[in-house]
Amino acid sequence: MGWYFTRQSRSEMIAELIAPQETGHARAQTIAHALRGNVLWSVVEVTDKVTDKNRDLAPGPQRFIRCDLLQGSGGEWGYKPLDESMHPFYYSCPLRYLDLAPEQSHAWREGVRAYHAQRAGA
Repeated sequence: MGWYFTRQSRSEMIAELIAPQETGHARAQTIAHALRGNVLWSVVEVTDKVTDKNRDLAPGPQRFIRCDLLQGSGGEWGYKPLDESMHPFYYSCPLRYLDLAPEQSHAWREGVRAYHAQRAGA
């Protein structure tokens, strides 16, 4: 995925990224978020609203860890959306988020644990 830029301030953009979203098919709600420098970590819960057999999502709410990279340029702010399944090469995700969503990348989670272990030992 690429970068998406907006004329919003950094704080306005972050507020929009963590705000509940709804389409005709699904509802997404951020249940936890943390800012680590220019990386916004979120745990997002997505619920499918379609009740027929042709679902895009599994039944019931699904959770995942999202990683938005933030960058300012020319008076604008932008973000690059990633998630755990993409194994973002950023590991400052709060440890407690690992308990809030099912594992999608074992290697990435090991990187998060190693990052926090190193910080605790420093």
